[in-house]
Amino acid sequence: MTRSRYRIFELEYPYFLTWTVVGWLPLFTRREAVDIILDSWKHLQCNRGFKLFGYVILENHLHLIASAPRLNKVVKDCKSFTARQLIDLLEKRSADVHLKQLRFEKLAHKQESDYQVWQEGSHPQQIQNDEMMWQKLQYMHNNPLERG
Repeated sequence: MTRSRYRIFELEYPYFLTWTVVGWLPLFTRREAVDIILDSWKHLQCNRGFKLFGYVILENHLHLIASAPRLNKVVKDCKSFTARQLIDLLEKRSADVHLKQLRFEKLAHKQESDYQVWQEGSHPQQIQNDEMMWQKLQYMHNNPLERG
């Protein structure tokens, strides 16, 4: 049985994705952390056929609309890479409170690391038409406004 009904099936469509930091920890309050995400996406655009149609990065989660060959693999690799980079940044900044929280929130079966940055999954929703694309773009645009 799969963990979620939200899966990436048809790669010819873009997908609306949500990545959430475990425990809703506010990791993206500093530009350095946001740059880790943006730089990773730039790399994917240049090297993995990643197309980014829109995004919003909030303090504890982000939304994006993207497509790529093997999008599920690209997302997995990107989340893994950015998690490592974010942990390195937190260690460099001696952000012990955040690191302690990331260690506490780590799922028991995650034995390969001391911390977990991202919640599992990305809740992919296939963008099936222009109307849905505009609805998701509008949602992303309004998300920070609604949060104040």
